Amino acid sequence: MADTGPGGPRPSATPEPAALGSTTDDRAATTTRNHISGTVYGAAVQAQSIGTLTIHEPAPAIVPGALVPCTLPPVTRHFIDREAVLAEVVRLLDQALPADGAESMGHGGAPLVVILWGPGGVGKTATALRLAAALRGRFEEGQLYANLRGAAAATAVTPSDVLLRFLRDLGVHPAYVPTEPDAQESLFRTVTVERRLLTVLDDAHSVAQVRPLLAASPASLTIVTSRTDLGRLVVEYGAHTIRIGPLGTPDAVGLLARLGGTGPGVEAVAQRCGGMPLALCAIGARAAATQQPDWELLEREMAMSGGTDGPYGDERPYAHDGTGDQETPPGEAGEPMRGAMDVSYGNLSEAAAKVFRLSSLRPWRHVTPGAAAAAAGVSEGEASALLAELADARLVEAVSEASMAPEAEAAAKARESAPQAGDGADSGTRTGTESGTEGETGASDQARYRFHDLWRQYAEQRALAEDGIAGAASAVRRTLLWYVRAAAAADACVLPGRWHLGPAYARLAGRPAAYENGLSALLWLRDERENLAEAVRAAADHGLDELTWQLCEAMWGLHLRLGFHQQWVATHRLGVEAAARCAEESPEAEGRMRAQLGFAYLGLAEYAQAQAQFEEAAAADRRAGHIRGEATAVESLGLLHLKQERWTDAAECFRSARDLARQVGDPRALALLEHHLGRSLQGMGHHEEAIEQLRHALELIRALPDPYNEARVLMSLGQTLIAAGRAEEADEPLGQAATVMAAEGSVVQQADLAELRAERAHQAGDTEAEIRFLRAALTLHERTGAPRTGAVRARLERLEQ
Repeated sequence: MADTGPGGPRPSATPEPAALGSTTDDRAATTTRNHISGTVYGAAVQAQSIGTLTIHEPAPAIVPGALVPCTLPPVTRHFIDREAVLAEVVRLLDQALPADGAESMGHGGAPLVVILWGPGGVGKTATALRLAAALRGRFEEGQLYANLRGAAAATAVTPSDVLLRFLRDLGVHPAYVPTEPDAQESLFRTVTVERRLLTVLDDAHSVAQVRPLLAASPASLTIVTSRTDLGRLVVEYGAHTIRIGPLGTPDAVGLLARLGGTGPGVEAVAQRCGGMPLALCAIGARAAATQQPDWELLEREMAMSGGTDGPYGDERPYAHDGTGDQETPPGEAGEPMRGAMDVSYGNLSEAAAKVFRLSSLRPWRHVTPGAAAAAAGVSEGEASALLAELADARLVEAVSEASMAPEAEAAAKARESAPQAGDGADSGTRTGTESGTEGETGASDQARYRFHDLWRQYAEQRALAEDGIAGAASAVRRTLLWYVRAAAAADACVLPGRWHLGPAYARLAGRPAAYENGLSALLWLRDERENLAEAVRAAADHGLDELTWQLCEAMWGLHLRLGFHQQWVATHRLGVEAAARCAEESPEAEGRMRAQLGFAYLGLAEYAQAQAQFEEAAAADRRAGHIRGEATAVESLGLLHLKQERWTDAAECFRSARDLARQVGDPRALALLEHHLGRSLQGMGHHEEAIEQLRHALELIRALPDPYNEARVLMSLGQTLIAAGRAEEADEPLGQAATVMAAEGSVVQQADLAELRAERAHQAGDTEAEIRFLRAALTLHERTGAPRTGAVRARLERLEQ
């Protein structure tokens, strides 16, 4: 079944009225109603006819006590040269942002943007991070970092993905982070306009990717790295471009000496590397692996690899970086890179070389021992040791990422407190995300490694040459199967009560849970989110339709709890297409995919798209004879109508879904549907009927039992009693709901309940109780930085005067 998530409907201090101009029958404009009950604090409009009306809600506040973000990765110890670049950036900074904090008017109040550009492997990232480390003391209000993965359009991260993280890093509570990209960008400008921030946007692909991520404050500095000069940023923002070129021979020799020592032939090796830090670091790691490096031998090996008899023939991906830089003829910078790569690869053990090749076949955000083991057909323990060998050889980089447990926990709670939707047996089930200890890393605290894109490109070409197309395809399929099973195991812990279709879930029957609690499972899904999306794309590219939709099914808990709607839509469009193609083998899959896609559109407020998907899901399940799926789709359509305040249509959907659910015999789904129906009746203004309906739902929920959803029903009942003019009867259900929500740690729900109880006290003329509940609401709102904070504070101040 479907559900709005454990939080259910968000109450407000005044019960939400129907849309202005709505009618007693939502579909026919026969009788106009224009009525507001209770006490209104904030904007309210009454009119017979309204054209276009915009009411600006207050922007979310920063959560009090939020940490100043400092997400810059550590700086490499092996850094040399680039003093001229640092001096130039300091000069620009002093002109635009004097150290005393006064802003220069020479840039018209625009933020300072510096672009470090040059070919891949030249050390742009290391330079940017060294600059940021040197300047961070001048930006004490925050330092942000994002890897935009812009080596190719296919791997480039969307601005929305980055903004989600930036807003949370800056202290916006996840409950108030918008889902729409335009709203995210506007909120980012709002929360950065008065903050002195340093931002590093690493490996940008295009101006369109960077533009939404520029902090608004003229006291901010943004350092962008890219393989192109991003000229439009110069035109639009007055950005300053600095080309990063290869190291000179003395500095290249100095870097090799730091890594592997010195000796005869070291200068010749440095020249063979062409001054490219990526090549120098790989060769330096090779030399460091021996007690007495033979630089002359290394130079001869590099010279021998300079021919065209390698795996590429004359087609070498490093021969030219495609930046349009005409100062370096094609092949001049590529030859040293290839020579260093061939020598480093040739020094690997056979097993490590295999992991290197077969883990590179898709542009994964990172590689874990589990995924590498599946790709190479070895045990996870072996893969872990082999990845460490590759990291020692500087062919991959160990990724040091702080645990995202607090972020995932906060976002999970926020989603559960906001109007979300999903299978009723799913989203209403407590997952353990609230009971986990904040900061606990669980199974998500695992080793991760990342390819530089040039190393990945090299490894992929090696795989095609040595393993063949068939061998490479088999490795990809093994990796995708591993991801399906791993994601299903995590999803089953996040949403333990959900019904499933994919065979990966059937394998879990009778086995112990893969994770200690729902938070640990959610952490894994959150950390692997980009790889799961890449797995969906890979399955679609390889024509593996069954794996495509199964991967999407296993991502339901991730998206329901944490959002990421842009990715949700992109992957599930592929899931729908794949499910439709394999309708004969898996007839129920299309309905499931369309229902999940519908919720992505619902979260983006694209209601027409959501309705189309829910209706097509119901039709697909009807064709397949899948009653449970059809009930879910019809219920989901009802939840959409609830959000649109189409109360009559919603009630019809819930009654139809209830009839279908009775055939399945799921008491929990039936109880949730009765609750939904009560909410619909309340919206229609049928208060007495709604009260009776909600009390019936309460009996069914208590029979399960399900304390959390019992509290949700109690909230709806109390709200309806107040609207019906029976406010004195609302005290008991609202008090019971408040007790449960406090025990569950649901801060957003507690705040809404406190406001609702304050309204009840206001109607009763009990000013003392009204003030007490408003104080409680204000304290809770301040903890989350809720938009309602200002309105509640103002109301409280008026009462206390």
